[in-house]
Amino acid sequence: MESFRCCRRSCLFVIIIRATLVFCLCSWAQMVSAHSRKYTTPNVKRLTDYFSRISIDEGFSQRFGTQNIQINGTAAKLTLDKTSGAGLVSKSNYHYGFFSAKLKLPAGFASGVVVAFYLSNAEKYPKNHDEIDIEILGRSRRDDWVVQTNVYANGSLSTGREEKFYFWFDPTQDFHYYSVIWNTHHILFLIDNIPVREFPNRGAFTKAYPSKPMSLYVTVWDGSEWATHGGKYPVNYKYGPFVASIADVELNGCSVDGTGSCTKSGGSVSGLDPVDGQDFATLSKEQITAMDWARRKLMFYSYCSDKPRYKVMPSECR
Repeated sequence: MESFRCCRRSCLFVIIIRATLVFCLCSWAQMVSAHSRKYTTPNVKRLTDYFSRISIDEGFSQRFGTQNIQINGTAAKLTLDKTSGAGLVSKSNYHYGFFSAKLKLPAGFASGVVVAFYLSNAEKYPKNHDEIDIEILGRSRRDDWVVQTNVYANGSLSTGREEKFYFWFDPTQDFHYYSVIWNTHHILFLIDNIPVREFPNRGAFTKAYPSKPMSLYVTVWDGSEWATHGGKYPVNYKYGPFVASIADVELNGCSVDGTGSCTKSGGSVSGLDPVDGQDFATLSKEQITAMDWARRKLMFYSYCSDKPRYKVMPSECR
């Protein structure tokens, strides 16, 4: 009888151990972030090879968090800690152009941290501003980030046009390109030269299309109130400081000076659309294929599918 009890206890112990292992394995599988999956990325033209890089001091002023900004030639580090975030702003305002930088995100648990690469004129037009956003949001799981794109025009903050994507790589381990094309034809968001979203300037989109000159910003800041599950997971500073690195900046746009005239970088007089060639005006077949791949595999939210949020969908969604 005693040996039966021992056997039963042993069997029960084995069952508990097995159940625990199964639970742990399932939990681990759920925690595996999207960028750890293996993807074969499409081949695309490297638009980032078309332009020269500029030094940080040449292209930017320090916007806030000066004590948390370290500049070294064509590279910089922006830090978020308990005292402040950090931000750079372009010295020029631009009306259309190609804007790109390589970014490396803070490693470790970064819930609530926001790293942003965006164009805006909110300071000049506080009630009627335009904005083109790439916002990279820290998540509630370790080393798991997502990228959110957004477009505002004429102060339409109440109608966000967000689309969110998982990464196909770990953005904390190395530098990767984040780029925006903005011209009379369309706005195109690219990651490592792969288009992930196009916002055309035609039809129903026209009223929502940014039209005024904007500055380029690169920032890291505390988005605890909204960035992670609507603010459910705020920044935990015991895992900080949070350091975002930037390098290989490209600002090839129509810079607008105080008189309203327009010049390309380098000083040659141009029209209002310096990136209007075929490589920038329309998508090639390979770019269309690549964007379709990114949206099928990696996009997990689009404002055009958010019926609970909008009683009346934005006109371009209908």
